[in-house]
Amino acid sequence: MKLSLQQFNELSLADATSHLLTCCTSTHWAQTLVNKRPFIDMHAVLAHSDDAWMQSQTDEQNLLEAFDGHPQIGNVDSLKAKYRNTQDSAAHEQSGANDAEDDVIAALAQGNQDYLDKFGFIFIVFATGKSAQQMLDLLLARLPNDRDTELVNAATEQNKITRLRLQKLLSAE
Repeated sequence: MKLSLQQFNELSLADATSHLLTCCTSTHWAQTLVNKRPFIDMHAVLAHSDDAWMQSQTDEQNLLEAFDGHPQIGNVDSLKAKYRNTQDSAAHEQSGANDAEDDVIAALAQGNQDYLDKFGFIFIVFATGKSAQQMLDLLLARLPNDRDTELVNAATEQNKITRLRLQKLLSAE
């Protein structure tokens, strides 16, 4: 559901929080942001979102709660469907992804499982516009990192995802 900024500003606390949780599943982030209303424009929403996300990062549980809101890419069949079904993919997610080879899909599935096993949370990446090979390359580049580094990397990627979702949520005129 898309909302205008005015509609969002006028929602009850519970309804506004519920909508925000579709953008990021960190309760702390959503509650912090909803309490900053009313917003005058999208720039203000994003600035306050960034601030709320920075506050949320002070507690690892807030990060893990946000990461848990993403499905794990780990099933080879679902990966094939994601990267080969051009009719169901959003245009901005199709660039180069339709040609994913079986070996890339299998490596991505294995890499995601290795990442989860090592760090205790799923691989988070802003995937919009990235091919399966690009995501695999990013995953393999990050896999040797330590957990603290990956918490920071995943939090940075989560914020990019959240910002895009906020812009989609609040795009109605």
